[in-house]
Amino acid sequence: MYFAALLARTEDGWEASDTDLDDVETLSDLTELAREASDDDTVIVFIEQEDAWFGIVRIEGEEDPRIYVSDGAAAARSSYGEILTREILGDDLDDLVDELASLDLDGTEDGEPLDDDADDDEETSVAAEAVPAAPVGDRLILADLGMSPADLLTLDSDALAEIADALGAAEVLEAVR
Repeated sequence: MYFAALLARTEDGWEASDTDLDDVETLSDLTELAREASDDDTVIVFIEQEDAWFGIVRIEGEEDPRIYVSDGAAAARSSYGEILTREILGDDLDDLVDELASLDLDGTEDGEPLDDDADDDEETSVAAEAVPAAPVGDRLILADLGMSPADLLTLDSDALAEIADALGAAEVLEAVR
């Protein structure tokens, strides 16, 4: 189960809204969704999967998004997390997946029957194994907004509430929840 929220900084302060990620398949889709919330101001997209991991995407105007994920390996095993970790790790992850896929280890070398439907699951599993089970991305993503990299690294459960509190947006977020 995912929870996603947008925090948009406006002239009047922070505005919060929960958001539906059903139509998000790429980082571009997520960035477009955030830019619709606020054209030129800072938008923080928060995605959480049942306390397993959380991700933050910061969009400011037309700049490239900045991304932080609390647990790269856990995130890489999920659809939205994989979008974020692939963006952070880029070609290194793609190269590793391609290299391992080229070995053509389909399980039949161990006497197991070939399962053609397992290819997609296997690539996702390989990608998740290649991602560190640690925070990945831009640890300075919220530093200028009141949350130091050290504080960000210590967040665990209920991270969104602590982030919103550091940004001064706790009340508007609570109204959305």
